[in-house]
Amino acid sequence: MDRHYYEAHTLTLARHPSETDERMMVRLLAFALHADPQLAFTKGLSADDEPDLWQRSLSGEIECWIEVGQPDERRLRRASGRAREVVVMTYSGRAADLWWQQNSAGLERLRNLRVVDLNSSESQALSRLVERSMDLQCTIDGGEVWIGNERETVALSPRLLQV
Repeated sequence: MDRHYYEAHTLTLARHPSETDERMMVRLLAFALHADPQLAFTKGLSADDEPDLWQRSLSGEIECWIEVGQPDERRLRRASGRAREVVVMTYSGRAADLWWQQNSAGLERLRNLRVVDLNSSESQALSRLVERSMDLQCTIDGGEVWIGNERETVALSPRLLQV
């Protein structure tokens, strides 16, 4: 609703063996928050030079580079030079807070970087929705997010650390 984007997507999420349910669902949330026909999941953890998601223009330029977790500052500087917009979605509570404390001063110089943090209890609640085959609905209104299936809905309040 916030973006006036109303679309159904059929997605296949490839999951790295080391990836948790929580991280996979945060990737899915990142997709929902930035949904666009050109937005795609990448090789993610399996590739060093690709983000978790990206949106490329028809001419191949990177319009949006989305990282999940706590990426290295150098990686974000490189991404900032390659993409029009860079987004980081952090989600692991205290570890994300420490990452932000250690990196915020250097990241503030990146004008095209946005950092979004999820409360750890909210991201963990997302992992309860994981099933082999999922049919989820997502509503985004007033900065609040609701993701659910036919049995349960999870309410999320992403917090902007850097706009």
